[in-house]
Amino acid sequence: MEKQYSPDQIEQKWQQEWEQRQRFRVVEDAGKEKFYLLEMFPYPSGRIHMGHVRNYAIGDVVARYKRMRGYNVLHPMGWDAFGMPAENAAIEHGIHPAKWTYENIASMRVQLQRLGLSYDWQREFATCDPEYSRWEQLIFLKMLEQGLAYKKSSSVNWCPDCQTVLANEQVEEGCCWRCHNQVEGKELEQWFFKITDYADELLDWTERLPGWPERVLAMQRNWIGKSYGCEIEFPVVASEQKIKVFTTRPDTLFGATFMSLAPEHPLAADLTTAGQQAEVQAFLETVAKQDKIARTSGELEKQGVFTGSYSINPLTGQQIPIFLANFVLMDYGTGAVMAVPAHDQRYFEFARKYQLPIRVVIQPEGETFLPETMLEAWVGPGVLVNSGRFDGLANEAAKEKIAAYLDERNEGRKTVNYRLRDWGVSRQRYWGTPIPVIYCDCCGAVPVPEQDLPILLPEDVELTGEGGSPLARHQQFLAVDCPTCGNPARRESDTFDTFVESSWYFARYACPDFENGPLDREAVNYWMPVDQYIGGIEHAVMHLLYARFFTKVLRDLGMLDVDEPFTNLLTQGMVCMETQRCPEHGWLYPEQVSDGKCGECGIAVELGRTEKMSKSKKNVVDPNQLIDLYGADTARLFSLFAAPPEKDLEWNEQGVEGCSRFIGRIWRAVSDNLQLIENCAELQAVEGAAAELHRKTHQTIKKVTEDIDGRFHFNTAIASIMELVNAIYGFKAEGESDAPVLREALETVVRLLAPFVPHLSEELWEQLGYADGVEAPGWPQWHDDALKTSEITLVVQVNGKVRGKVSVATEADNQAVEAAALADPNVQRFIDGKQIRKVICVPGRLVNIVVSG
Repeated sequence: MEKQYSPDQIEQKWQQEWEQRQRFRVVEDAGKEKFYLLEMFPYPSGRIHMGHVRNYAIGDVVARYKRMRGYNVLHPMGWDAFGMPAENAAIEHGIHPAKWTYENIASMRVQLQRLGLSYDWQREFATCDPEYSRWEQLIFLKMLEQGLAYKKSSSVNWCPDCQTVLANEQVEEGCCWRCHNQVEGKELEQWFFKITDYADELLDWTERLPGWPERVLAMQRNWIGKSYGCEIEFPVVASEQKIKVFTTRPDTLFGATFMSLAPEHPLAADLTTAGQQAEVQAFLETVAKQDKIARTSGELEKQGVFTGSYSINPLTGQQIPIFLANFVLMDYGTGAVMAVPAHDQRYFEFARKYQLPIRVVIQPEGETFLPETMLEAWVGPGVLVNSGRFDGLANEAAKEKIAAYLDERNEGRKTVNYRLRDWGVSRQRYWGTPIPVIYCDCCGAVPVPEQDLPILLPEDVELTGEGGSPLARHQQFLAVDCPTCGNPARRESDTFDTFVESSWYFARYACPDFENGPLDREAVNYWMPVDQYIGGIEHAVMHLLYARFFTKVLRDLGMLDVDEPFTNLLTQGMVCMETQRCPEHGWLYPEQVSDGKCGECGIAVELGRTEKMSKSKKNVVDPNQLIDLYGADTARLFSLFAAPPEKDLEWNEQGVEGCSRFIGRIWRAVSDNLQLIENCAELQAVEGAAAELHRKTHQTIKKVTEDIDGRFHFNTAIASIMELVNAIYGFKAEGESDAPVLREALETVVRLLAPFVPHLSEELWEQLGYADGVEAPGWPQWHDDALKTSEITLVVQVNGKVRGKVSVATEADNQAVEAAALADPNVQRFIDGKQIRKVICVPGRLVNIVVSG
């Protein structure tokens, strides 16, 4: 056996071996318990980063561990392949998005395979594959049949330069994330999925997912935003129109002194009087440049404009002015809010700014608020004042009373409201799945017949980044006969939001070659739900919520039987690194810095904060270079050992080198003892130092098993293995009689490390004389008898202070323990010449001697 570990040769050897033997290929097996392990699939950007290494190494540990525990493990990989980056590449480099995407997939596949990840590559697919598009389009048609897909006019974030709709998260400080130009609001016909039909079920199931982080569940509950309250009608003065508002605080209705409408509200134009037209128009132009998320934050300045119209408070009968306000959105409630400045801080600030009246209607016990002296709104509980017949009621009781009173007068009703809105899935882009609808002047919107699927993207397009999607100008793509009447018609030019593709890919992995529909129900019902899903928390209320919705839709369409897609969810932390900046040359890559100075100009670099690895900050490490230098096993080991999976990992070059040295120690521990332990006898009863190593071996098996199994404490599991390796180095074999216990310890280290550093483990397992792979014998088991110790060490205290330690037989009674403690030389120095009043023995832990004098 070679004395020097050569990671490159060994890793290539075992990767080829796994591929040739199709070691990780899996099929349904009713006789074995399944385990479906899945990491969120990557966008094929072309190069993996350290976040990929960490995410996929975490998943691979679990997959390999479960395989060794006898589970039938599904661990697939594929590609979230549609999206804007491919279009950007086409524009910048003159390459077709499909070519760019598939070349990147080929490159990233090789990079992932270098990490030794145990994927069933037979199940690989990309979401831009025609077969995937075919079945996604069919699912849409089924949703259309059930009324779960529909088209309507909607206010959207519109980038006039890119000519496309932007999601809220794609608007950065009012600008497009891609071209950085100003975004504006626009009414546009869009396709929607009716996720609101599933709001209650989505919400209810957040209480039945114990394997999910509570933080994610709380974010989803907030996003769904179910709230109980009243819908109240405010008549418009000198008009037949009424403004509906939703409020969770009907107890404050007497304090409503003005009305606030979203600038996008459909009544905004009708309510604007001639004298206010110019001012309102200027305000609307300002708000159009503000992104929606910022508008609802507490940081953005609260702005408004008077429409010139008034509504009537239904309980006070008073006329109250109607304003448009930038912090009111059409996305929640009715897009209109009754403003109670005395009891809502936003409206308090707004009223002060625009000199609007403030009316106190809730007073806390023992205090009296006056509008002119209030420094902030009172949002706590209290009793009603200035509220007519409801004065003196506790505000919680008043909610019910006022709601009932409004209902009696047909001016309002109790209702439930949701923050969740239907999912807009139309995108004015080329590189996406075409929406399978045809528009006919005679027949209207007509679904594409199933036999005509898939609708594929035309390849002869020119992407310039100007004028919107080229599909809208591609006459050969657009021109089609109506499938109903045969007259000339026009194909839909929008494509699906890419979140649609990622909302059901996990189910398709169960049957990627199925040709008779989107899903093979039998295979899907065997594998689903995913037992362990791994990915970033940034997907909490987009991908994860949409995936839950889609699973329920597929269930109701009869394509699968499960209610939820993911039983357990792990949200891993980010990989972070200290930033370095040269005053002259800006951000620097690590290799551009030498001895704390810029390699270009020699000026001392400024060290910044430790932040998520980012190309823009150049605080990145190329995993491929790391693998070239240290090997894949070292890269994996560092990403697993440096921090618990759910915490951020701080990059540390010394930590990487330490992991490399540890792998070298394991290699030498086996190679140095190989001659001694080969052909040794079976392990028999042991004693002395051999018994200690035997005990340590089984303690380590127990600790590592418990750390991996469900807890994912990989860092402490690896630390335990390191302790066992130290014990092996400290063990001095006294001949062939000690060889069996040494062999047991070495084999245990190799087997326990197999999920973490599989190439090293496979090679050492072969060197130990085994023809089958290291996973073949399964996961090592500890023996309870081996964990027992013949002696235990107890702390000895004198008057509560630690003064020594003694070793006693495990079965020693209190009398023997007391005698040993009193006889310890270190303890005797503190009790000589003093009266022993009592001795307290805490079994298995300590002895406390109480003395006086």
